[in-house]
Amino acid sequence: MDSSLLFILIATGFVSWQANQRPDLKDKLLLHPFRVKHENQWFRVLTHAFVHGDSTHLLVNLFVLWQFGSQVEALLASDSLVPLVKLPGNYSFLMLYFGGILFAALPAMLRHKNNPDYRSLGASGAVSAVLIFYIIHFPTVQLLLFFVIPIPAFLAGILFFVYEGYMDRKGGGRIAHDAHLYGGLYGLIFALLSNDSAMTDFITAVENFLY
Repeated sequence: MDSSLLFILIATGFVSWQANQRPDLKDKLLLHPFRVKHENQWFRVLTHAFVHGDSTHLLVNLFVLWQFGSQVEALLASDSLVPLVKLPGNYSFLMLYFGGILFAALPAMLRHKNNPDYRSLGASGAVSAVLIFYIIHFPTVQLLLFFVIPIPAFLAGILFFVYEGYMDRKGGGRIAHDAHLYGGLYGLIFALLSNDSAMTDFITAVENFLY
């Protein structure tokens, strides 16, 4: 595990733990679009990813990030990718993760900038970006749906976008499915920009798996 991922895991765990002990701190860090727009508290667009609703929310995000992030970080740091857009190798993983945080916050900012009651928190958008990036580059690896059912990664990616898109349109829940969706979209775009043959390799791998 390289230093960037390790730093993110430790920082997220520590800040979330502190925030769960101090509700005032959590309130200062979570995403509150109304305050971002009307009080210029733009730091919230970033800091909300370092606080979580409870220990389960935190541990799930940290586990998924650890499980897929180490391979993603190693791939981005390697010489095996030929990027469409030149990325600084030492900072590519940070660009993926923190870019995912910012991009995943866009729908909340657009939809709720005048809603003083809306708040959200958690790293799920950025984690979704890392997960989808992983799936694009490792589409036939077996993943466990619900930690039980083995399915190929490309199918997990399809189900991710179908489910998150449906739940976002349905609305009414407490989970920010729009952040998951936009985070995953950012991970997809980043994967395509990071390797000029990403889509071709993805399609070839899936075809070989199916046929």
